[in-house]
Amino acid sequence: MNVGVQMFTLRRFTQNEADLVATLERLADIGFESIQMSAFGPIAIDDVASHCRAANIGVTATHTPWPRLLEDLPAVIEEHVQLDCRHTAVGMIPPAEYLSLEGLQNFLREGEVIARALSKAGITFSYHHHHHEFRWFDGKPWLEHLCEQAPALGIGIELDTHWIVAGGGDPVAWIERVGDNMPLLHLKDFSINEQNRRTFAAIGQGNLNWSNILDTASKHPIEHYFIEQDDCYGEDEFHCLQQSYDFLTQFEASRDH
Repeated sequence: MNVGVQMFTLRRFTQNEADLVATLERLADIGFESIQMSAFGPIAIDDVASHCRAANIGVTATHTPWPRLLEDLPAVIEEHVQLDCRHTAVGMIPPAEYLSLEGLQNFLREGEVIARALSKAGITFSYHHHHHEFRWFDGKPWLEHLCEQAPALGIGIELDTHWIVAGGGDPVAWIERVGDNMPLLHLKDFSINEQNRRTFAAIGQGNLNWSNILDTASKHPIEHYFIEQDDCYGEDEFHCLQQSYDFLTQFEASRDH
């Protein structure tokens, strides 16, 4: 697995250049070699690229806000060229506008234009979901309608293991369903706290069946896996990432034997 960090996890530490440099150094010390850029502060792209190169960490993917994809696509493409980054995804589109069958068709029309333009520059475009896309329309989830129509339009899928479970789905079944149109996969665990509420967790510290998930994912041409933990609930974010990294490293070692 090519495992990196979805930088939304570390958004507190990427709002200025000095913090970003220190953050990249800490990730390199853990053993990470790639990131998915997300929620950075106002740092110039050429500076981001330079600091990542210095830390030997590649920006292998990004999350790009939907308004920028709609309104500022040439600049988005140029930024990805500067980063030497070949993958982007939209992290969220407004549910009030798109969470319907009519909204889906609007997204597909807009997304196809974006995907074609990005593809000409050698960049893939994927859709990252949350739990609300598992709401049913005409007998199946909105996300399933999307997945059926996306490949023909050049739109990939970026599944998120946590949000699949939060939406009532099975990560293994969804990876089997869309894995051949999924360049990126978010690895995110799921646990229950003392108030009996769903919480995010370091990989291997929650209840997801990682053996089945990762074995299934390995059968598909997924280029990059990204660890993400939306909230660490006061625990040190780097420690959480270290736990996830150690779990996945040990899993890979056991599978090799």
